Amino acid sequence: MTTYFRPAIDAMTGYVPGEQPKSDTPIIKLNTNENPYPPSPAAIAALQTLKAESLRRYPDPYANEFRQAISEALGVPMDWIIVGNGSDDILNIIIRACAETERKVVYPVPTYVLYRTLTAMQPADTIEIPYGDDYRLPIAELIAANGAVTFIASPNSPSGHVVSIAELRQLAAGLTGVLVVDEAYVDFAEETALPLVQEFDHVIVTRTLSKGYSLAGLRLGFGIANPTLLSGLFKVKDSYNIDAIAGLVGAAAMRDQAYKNECAAKVKTSRAALAIALKQLGFRLWDSQANFLLVQPPQSNAEQIYLALKERGILVRYFHQAGLSDKLRITVGTDEQNQVLVEALIHLV
Repeated sequence: MTTYFRPAIDAMTGYVPGEQPKSDTPIIKLNTNENPYPPSPAAIAALQTLKAESLRRYPDPYANEFRQAISEALGVPMDWIIVGNGSDDILNIIIRACAETERKVVYPVPTYVLYRTLTAMQPADTIEIPYGDDYRLPIAELIAANGAVTFIASPNSPSGHVVSIAELRQLAAGLTGVLVVDEAYVDFAEETALPLVQEFDHVIVTRTLSKGYSLAGLRLGFGIANPTLLSGLFKVKDSYNIDAIAGLVGAAAMRDQAYKNECAAKVKTSRAALAIALKQLGFRLWDSQANFLLVQPPQSNAEQIYLALKERGILVRYFHQAGLSDKLRITVGTDEQNQVLVEALIHLV
C-alpha cells in the first residue's frame, strides 16, 4: 500500500481530544476541563474594539502587547516570555527545537498524552517513567533518564496533584537538558514553579489562558524562561503564530487578574464540595489542585458509568489506558452542574 508519510507518522497514534459537542447541544460538559464561567468582561469589551485594519495587516510577530500584560501581571521581564497558539504550541516548539533521535524526551506517566504525540511526530526517543499510586515524583529515575527534554505537568492531568517546588528544584539541579514545568492548571493551585526560571537557565514554565481565564476557544498560551533558552525557541516559532484577535483579547484578560482570581476561587470552592459529595457515594478520590477530579467508582466500572452519564447528557472523561481504565476525570462545573452530576451518579453506583 502506498504511503505519503514519514515512517514515524505511519507508526504513531494521533492525539484524540475530548469530545466536543456542538455549542447549542444541551449537554453538561465536564470532560475537557474548560472553565464553567465566562471570560473577563474586559476581554469581551476588547474584542468589540477590534478594527478592520488589524485584520488586514499581519499581527505583531512577538505579540508584544500580550507580553507586556504578562510582564505586568507576573513581574517578569518581557524578554523572558514567548507566546504561543495555546501552550500546546509552546510544547511543540520545545520538542522541535531540542529533541530528535537519541535526544530523549522524558516524563512521568500517566500525564498529558500530547507529550507522547509531539515526540512521536519529531521523531525522538521517549522514556515514560511510571508514577506510583501516590503520584510521588520519581526524581531519581527522571534524572537517570537524562532527557534532552523532561516534562512535568504540575498540577498534573489526569491526577490533579501538584509537584512541590522543592522536588522540582531537586530535579532541575540533576538535569542537563531542558526541564518544562507545564502549569496549565496553576490558577487553581496553591504553588507555582515560576521562581525556578530565575534559578536555572534550563527551566521553562508554560501556561495557558484556556483554563483559569476561560479562553479555551482563543488558543493562547506562553512560556517563561531565561532569554538564553528562549533564543533557540524563537528560531523555531512560526513567524506569526499569534493572531491580532488573540493578542488583543489575551492582553485584556491578563490585566484583569481580579476577575480571573474570583472565578478560580469559585471553582476551588466547588471542587471541595464536589469531592465531599463523591466520597459520600463511595468514590475514591485523589487530592486535586486543578479544576478537575480523578475518581474511582466504588465498583471500578468507570467505562460503564461514563457511558451511562453520556446517555443522560453529561460528559466526563474516560481514558481506556493502563492505570486509568477504572477511573474517570471529572471537570468541576458550576454548583448547579455538579449537583446534576451527583444526582445522576446516585442511580449509577
